[in-house]
Amino acid sequence: MATDTSASTKPAAPRLNVPAAMAGSLRLDASPVSSRSASRLLDLPKTPSPSKVTYSDRFIPCRSSSRLHNFALLDRPSPNSKNSPAAPDTPYTRLLRAELFPDSSPTSPNTNLFRYKTDHSAPSSPFANADKQDCGGVGSGASTPKKAPRKVPKTPHKVLDAPSLQDDFYLNLVDWSSQNMLAVGLGTCVYLWSASSSKVTKLCDLGSRDSVCAVHWTREGSYLAIGTSLGDVQIWDSSRCKRIRNMGGHQTRAGVLAWNSTILSSGGRDKNILQHDIRVPSDYISKFSGHRSEVCGLKWSHDDCELASGGNDNQLLVWNQRSQQPVLRLTKHTAAVKAIAWSPHQHSLVASGGGTADRCIRFWNTANGNMLNSIDTGSQVCNLAWCKNVNELVSTHGYSQNQIMVWKYPSMSKVATLTGHTLRVLYLATSPDGQTIVTGAGDETLRFWNIFPSMKTQAPARDAGLFSFSRSHIR
Repeated sequence: MATDTSASTKPAAPRLNVPAAMAGSLRLDASPVSSRSASRLLDLPKTPSPSKVTYSDRFIPCRSSSRLHNFALLDRPSPNSKNSPAAPDTPYTRLLRAELFPDSSPTSPNTNLFRYKTDHSAPSSPFANADKQDCGGVGSGASTPKKAPRKVPKTPHKVLDAPSLQDDFYLNLVDWSSQNMLAVGLGTCVYLWSASSSKVTKLCDLGSRDSVCAVHWTREGSYLAIGTSLGDVQIWDSSRCKRIRNMGGHQTRAGVLAWNSTILSSGGRDKNILQHDIRVPSDYISKFSGHRSEVCGLKWSHDDCELASGGNDNQLLVWNQRSQQPVLRLTKHTAAVKAIAWSPHQHSLVASGGGTADRCIRFWNTANGNMLNSIDTGSQVCNLAWCKNVNELVSTHGYSQNQIMVWKYPSMSKVATLTGHTLRVLYLATSPDGQTIVTGAGDETLRFWNIFPSMKTQAPARDAGLFSFSRSHIR
């Protein structure tokens, strides 16, 4: 007997897609649904199941919500459009637009924000030349001028012929007085040249048995001390051309002299330093013995408290008036120490220069004996002089370049290098106003250079080389 399975089979109950633990508490009853309701259910939009939603790993923003219109970074509306307001045009918006869109015009920044290619064209950003613009305002055209280096004339403004000027490293034959009088030792004679009138006066002649080894003015500029090859030290009155004192004591030549307020110090080839007081009848009042070879450099400090001496034994010694033994013995130099200069700007600061085997300028703190700095100049250091107007110093040199160099202290950067002498520049003196130096060499010439500014104006030295260059004879 056939069985009607279609009539007896019941439709399966609908099931919820829920966890098994919740299946017993939830039930969906089947109820008859009208055909109208069914058609409404079929018309509902179909939405994907939450388990089938695909999420992206990036967030792509919508430019319409980025509020670029607040900064006027979008295209400006057409002038014919009546509904769109005009974008503000302020310095801030112009600057921001130039930074974000450097390759486009300010009115149409339609370009990529990020590029792989580097643009080497001229920058349009105001910050591109920020170091050349004034920081007072954006887009300011005012520029801060860079301080120009001080110009030092490269040629001497005057040259004097000096026949018989000795080419001897250990002599000191040129000095400039505070009364603007230049003293030069030529062979057996001493000549005075007035820098004001160019008048030449023969002060003395030591005779055929003697010769001039050193000259040095008192600080007042009225009296001149002369060291001789016989070891004597003479004092001359320049206004009357008369010798007022002759003092012995050295066994051989006295090649270097140094005045303080009342004491004249002399250094000789006999390795000794003698202290002379012209107020007492004796030839000298004390003797300093510390060098093992000829004394060739001698300078008193500006406060008259310390005396620095250099010798052919490569030593720089520092003395005071309370002891006959050096308070400092500085031995860093590897050649003779002739060049010595005390700083007029800093207490207890002295500079010294070494000969051909050393070539260095060294700076010392005499309060503790420390070496502060050392500069290799490349050639023999013959003389040093500090400028009283600015914190600079000048050095003259011998083997092998025969140059004159101006240095800025304490950086020791070169201000100028001057050339012109054909032999070692062995002699150096500074004018009373501190602006001009005179140099002498074995080429038998004296050259005058304007290298330092004045104390008041700090103006560049006047280059008189093209207009007042002259050459004359000192005798």
